[in-house]
Amino acid sequence: MNVYSSLERRFARLDAIGAAAGILGWDSQTLMPDGAADGRADQLAVLRGIAHEILTAPETADALSAADETALDPWRAANLAEMRRLHAHAAAVPGDLVEASSRAISKAEMVWREARAQSDFGMLLPHLAEVLRLQREIGAIKGAALGFGTYDALLDEYDPGMRRATIDSLFADLRTRLPGLVSEARERQAREPAPLPLDGPFPVEAQRRIGLALMRALGFDFARGRLDISLHPFCGGATDDVRITTRYDAADFGRALMGVLHETGHALYEQGRPAAWRNQPVGKARGMSLHESQSLIVEMQACRSREFFAFLAPLVRTEFGRDGAAFTPENLHRLHTRVEPGFIRVDADEATYPAHVLLRYDLESALIAGDLALADLPGAFNDGMRNLLGLEVPNDRLGCLQDIHWPSGAWGYFPTYTLGAMAAAQLFAAAKRGEPGILPGLATGDFAPLRGWLRRHVHEQGSRLPTDALLEQATGRPLGTEAYLAHLETRYGSARAFSFEVDPGSREGNAISQ
Repeated sequence: MNVYSSLERRFARLDAIGAAAGILGWDSQTLMPDGAADGRADQLAVLRGIAHEILTAPETADALSAADETALDPWRAANLAEMRRLHAHAAAVPGDLVEASSRAISKAEMVWREARAQSDFGMLLPHLAEVLRLQREIGAIKGAALGFGTYDALLDEYDPGMRRATIDSLFADLRTRLPGLVSEARERQAREPAPLPLDGPFPVEAQRRIGLALMRALGFDFARGRLDISLHPFCGGATDDVRITTRYDAADFGRALMGVLHETGHALYEQGRPAAWRNQPVGKARGMSLHESQSLIVEMQACRSREFFAFLAPLVRTEFGRDGAAFTPENLHRLHTRVEPGFIRVDADEATYPAHVLLRYDLESALIAGDLALADLPGAFNDGMRNLLGLEVPNDRLGCLQDIHWPSGAWGYFPTYTLGAMAAAQLFAAAKRGEPGILPGLATGDFAPLRGWLRRHVHEQGSRLPTDALLEQATGRPLGTEAYLAHLETRYGSARAFSFEVDPGSREGNAISQ
């Protein structure tokens, strides 16, 4: 137990270093002046280098080898397994490569902001090329050490245990079935009267008040987190200091609203992790597919339901001082469940969103493999948008420059969005079966039944179980496409219910909500 205890102390130090880096990273995307970029890049590189040194030190390796999992209780044994996994990833990569990658990422992120504003991929190209070169090198080194392919080695960092072969199988089902579902949804919409538009402007301060009210209703702990503005919405910060951001558009309050809901789903996961293990690997979130499932349960499953708009509509009318048919629950629901291909991934509707992820998955796989030259990325991106969504991309800002993921070094991250959507549908279906108060609660702004179910079945589990084992424990089956496609068919297909009557105490009212 003494050897194991020394490891807990060592990994608690690593957690503190990671928390400091998280706050510095949040600041760089929200408040940091541009002139501080080079210094911040050095600070983050040094912190990540120190963390890498601690994690790969001979003393760490010796302790991990000497620790006896058979003498530990299940949580400590799982913690030791996570320590060993993290060490194996880190030990494969030289420290100077970690620092070089960190500096390249910090520089690319800052250039991306300007390149996106000017819609100029050429401005970002040399910096993104350096990030890609280093990510390929890291992936190849890790893959050789861990027995994975290069892409799988990068993917494993975000979604432990997930492999391209599994993704390809799951995504093949979506490639086959989603185009018909999208076509059917759009044909049905064309036969119906169009929803009434919402005429702005919508003052940013009123949008912020609505966002804060929804965060409180969801259960966000403002004593351990905050809401800010950034160019690209995200959830970051540190343990017990969870920072989320959104971006506002005075002409369309739905963008910030749904961004806040999405990031609050992430934040609830972070704030709900097992308190006794917060600074240990086993207390961390179990990979980004599950993390994305938590944001999408909130944003898509719960907060695009009919019940939720019964709660939201009065809040919106009060804050914006508006009334009339456009601001009824029914019209707001129809606006936010409308299927219409668009350029921007984060604003995409639920049915066409997977196409954005499939495109990015295909592109980053080809870039990592060397099958696509980085200079050809804009054209390949635009071709993919044309083939998948029938859209002609007018410029780089609406095309390959819209996401920060590749400049920030997050290669292998994009698949987790759609894997998370699948997990979200599976978990939400199980939650409704297990907790009848969830749907009636949404109609009154009472998220406690949903939050409580997620706390027990996901948040408080930390990384104690592999993703599929956690899903099987919570839902009765490993990750699959069935619940997700059934959800999309129910919400958007021809057989969906049209009645909008919502009785918070009625089981019949619950049955029509999707």
